[in-house]
Amino acid sequence: MSEPAKTPPVRRVISDKVVEPDSATWSNCLVIGDEIVLSGMTAHPASREQVLDTYSQTLVVLGKIGELVRAAGGDIGCIYKLVIYVKDIADKEQVGRARRDFFGSTYPCSTLVGANALVFPELKVEVDAFARLGVDVRQATVS
Repeated sequence: MSEPAKTPPVRRVISDKVVEPDSATWSNCLVIGDEIVLSGMTAHPASREQVLDTYSQTLVVLGKIGELVRAAGGDIGCIYKLVIYVKDIADKEQVGRARRDFFGSTYPCSTLVGANALVFPELKVEVDAFARLGVDVRQATVS
């Protein structure tokens, strides 16, 4: 009889630079083995402190994602997939510009979805992210 498969260790990652409310019913960041899974990140609470356009909100969100990935032991090169929800699909150029400014010349895979509403009315963008420790997409070859 074979031994049962071992389950990978799971860590919940927190960072004092990314707000996770005490009342939260989710985890912002879990590390499962080498896999880093991030909940949908938004520009909240920065979006309540000042009016931010979609470009600025996207940069705030990507910064939070980068911070959590670093807290998990990786860096932005570990991020291989984004799912981006945007309230106004016409803002896709602002999202693209923020991605270029944040990631440089090599980008993670990405899906852009138009969403009718996000959790707070002032939010314009929300991003789910997936990363893997020990991987650097900036080293990807083209074939």
